[in-house]
Amino acid sequence: MKTLKETPIGSTVKVVKLHGVGAIKRRIMDMGITKGVEVAVRKVAPLGDPIEVTVRGYELSIRKEDAATVEVE
Repeated sequence: MKTLKETPIGSTVKVVKLHGVGAIKRRIMDMGITKGVEVAVRKVAPLGDPIEVTVRGYELSIRKEDAATVEVE
C-alpha cells in the first residue's frame, strides 16, 4: 500500500481509498480528495510538514498525518 505521504515531489497519483475514520475522513473528503481523483504533489515544507498538492485544479496543503490515510496508486 502506497500513501500520499510517501509520494515523491512532482508525481501525480490516483486516490484508491481513504483509511481515515469519522471527522478526519470527512475533512479530507470536504477538501476534494475522494476515491478516483488525481492528486499532484507540488512541494513539501522545509521541515517536511505540510505537503502542498494540486487537486481538482486548486492548491491544497495537507498535513503528513492526514496524507498517510490516503491510499494511492
